[in-house]
Amino acid sequence: MANTRSAQKRNRQALKRRARNLSIRNSVKTAIKKAREAVAGGDKTKAAEAIKNATRMLNRAATRGVVHARNASRRVSRLAASLKK
Repeated sequence: MANTRSAQKRNRQALKRRARNLSIRNSVKTAIKKAREAVAGGDKTKAAEAIKNATRMLNRAATRGVVHARNASRRVSRLAASLKK
């Protein structure tokens, strides 16, 4: 357990950040899953919309530092490639 007041505050901040990051990470995973399912379904317009949403979520997560920028870029690229196929 943290002994100093500053360490206690750091611990509280870390807990808040962890909860926020977990929430964002889960929503990104859900968006990617929906995009993959839409691509597998075959409906081109629905898949494009789902991929657009997933791309938005990934970019937002990368901006906030939840996901590394290159990781987000790679995932977006792979989603776009799957739509092209």
